[in-house]
Amino acid sequence: MNPLVSVGCLPEFNRVEAHHVVPGVKQVVKELEKDLLQLECFAASSFGENGGDLWEALVHPFERILDRLTVVWGIVSHLKDVKDSDALRAAVDEAQPLRTNFLLRLGQSKALYQAFEKICNGALFDTLNEAQQRVVEGRLKDAILNGVALEHEKKVHFNEIQQELEKLLNKFSENVLDSTKLFGKLVTDISVLEGLPETALALAAQAAVSNGYEGANAKSGPWLITLDSSMYSAVMRFARNRDLREEVYRADVTVASGESFDNFPVITRILELRQQKAELLGYENHAQVSMLQKMATLDSCHALLEKLHSCSRDAAIRDMRELEEFVRSENSEEDENLFHWDIPYWTERFREAKLDMNDASFPSKAWPYFSMPNVMDGLFSLAKRLFGVHIEELEENTPVWDKEVKLYKVAECASGENLGYFYLDPFSRPHQKRSGNWMGVVFNRSHAAVQKGGVVRLPVAHIVCNQAPPLPDQPSLMTFYEVVTMLFHEFGHALQHLLSKQDEGLVAGSEGIEWDAVEIPSQFMENWCYDRNTLMSFAVHYRTGQGLPEALYTKLKSSRTFFSASNVLYLVSRSLIDLKLHAKLEAVNSKEIYNLCNKVAGEILILPPLPEDKSICKFLHLFATTEYAAGYYSYLWSEVLSSDAFGAFEEAGLENETAVKEAGKLFKQTILELGGGRAPAKVFEDFRGRGPSINALLRHRGLVV
Repeated sequence: MNPLVSVGCLPEFNRVEAHHVVPGVKQVVKELEKDLLQLECFAASSFGENGGDLWEALVHPFERILDRLTVVWGIVSHLKDVKDSDALRAAVDEAQPLRTNFLLRLGQSKALYQAFEKICNGALFDTLNEAQQRVVEGRLKDAILNGVALEHEKKVHFNEIQQELEKLLNKFSENVLDSTKLFGKLVTDISVLEGLPETALALAAQAAVSNGYEGANAKSGPWLITLDSSMYSAVMRFARNRDLREEVYRADVTVASGESFDNFPVITRILELRQQKAELLGYENHAQVSMLQKMATLDSCHALLEKLHSCSRDAAIRDMRELEEFVRSENSEEDENLFHWDIPYWTERFREAKLDMNDASFPSKAWPYFSMPNVMDGLFSLAKRLFGVHIEELEENTPVWDKEVKLYKVAECASGENLGYFYLDPFSRPHQKRSGNWMGVVFNRSHAAVQKGGVVRLPVAHIVCNQAPPLPDQPSLMTFYEVVTMLFHEFGHALQHLLSKQDEGLVAGSEGIEWDAVEIPSQFMENWCYDRNTLMSFAVHYRTGQGLPEALYTKLKSSRTFFSASNVLYLVSRSLIDLKLHAKLEAVNSKEIYNLCNKVAGEILILPPLPEDKSICKFLHLFATTEYAAGYYSYLWSEVLSSDAFGAFEEAGLENETAVKEAGKLFKQTILELGGGRAPAKVFEDFRGRGPSINALLRHRGLVV
């Protein structure tokens, strides 16, 4: 049987091939069409006012229909991200319209919309619990945004737009991946790579092997320099060869902007279609539509960005002047003009000098103190300490998509109750796996979708990273940055998904949460990397077994705010570019888009972009997904709340174990367990006892004088 048609307790990732995609999606959609027709017949009938019966007869069947297609397409799109191939791409392209057509059919069902509307406006609504009310309100809003109110030509046009948008989002992502893979600089002289850490050399050798250079190794080469995120970061921070840094930098900022894979026409068309779609729905622009599913308003969003800009700019200017003075003091040939490819390299050298960190103890290199197995153990210990959950790897033969993938079980320590599972795909595979790190959903927690004999279907997630793989004589070693943004960040997302107590799948985990609040758990977890007890629990030298020296911990913590202001300005710049692009532009064309991006960046950043900078063409958040379009500011919005949430632990006393556990218990019961079943503003107040304050963010960023 096609493994997509019948998905069991865990998907058979190892069995799904490209040839399964189209027939599998066709069959699933065909079966769901019958289910939808039956549900519409019930919805159109005169159903009673019994809340429990109605919920089981209307809402849960609706959830099961949506869930089945979401699960199947989730498997397909996940495999495309981690095991890309021409055959799989072609299959996804062919199956995509089937999925989109059905989702439009479901979202535009007038019978279902009227049934949910009747619930919302009737006496029954007051008898529902808060999560159920959020389900009803969410379904009505989604139906409106899916065009349920449109008729005739407008509806046809709306659906055509949606089909084209889905293809373009996919095309944008493929262009970025293919263009990134095009760049490869083969190096045979190791002196060209002077300064690169051993892990980066190993990654470059692995890339060479993958491209046909058998026998390549970290010590003797050859080495293939690519634009893989880990390798790019290593070159920009550590390569002493200025020409190499320049070549790699220029290649990176022009990804997907050349003749072979040019995303400018794709961006132009996406913006045109989003604008048309917004106007069909009765709004001025896509930014207004986006804000309907956010905590923020456009005004409050712009106010936050302006506040952060004003708090950061002077500090960023001071940082740049100090950097220039440092480079001059080093008598470097680069001291007259610092270019974009010089800033990361000299910033790291300045940090070493200012914080008295030599190469062996430098936090941006892969430290012997941060072996991935130890970091994982420390992360799991923190989850146990804060949230009372036990995590263990399952050793049995689990169907996975790559031999390095592991499956973990999460359970309550006190009761032993099984809470869910997550896969971890840790290592980079540039030839078939897209760059970056992410958490994805396999199953939501759900009562409606439970298999026969069960009470609730447990949540399942996957965490995907692009960490450098282990060497024959050492484990995978992580930079501190990777510890923070790769494992702790993505695990925070997974915790909200796995610890959810919502049985309504439509609001379980991060489902149904306003999008600018979804980063709260992930950013919250990042803060623990700077906590002494947490860091010392896993920062152990992989060879000697010695813990991280106290002096190095102090320096590491001090490095947190180093050049932080420039990072804030970067996020502000990207957020404003996003919002302005999704306002109604005077003209939508490549030149207008390019000019807008460079104008905004030039006004916000201390060092304006290069004339050839076309990095908008690889801005996946905006043009490969829908959630972050006119929503990139969400990272900063969520950081306000996540920093303030961590502030509660600081106020309780990070050395006070009893207080930390009490605060962790409350964080779990509110922000992690309530999911989308309660408005995030209310959830935050449940935890903090008040609304959010920006003060903790400014303090953590070192922007409070």
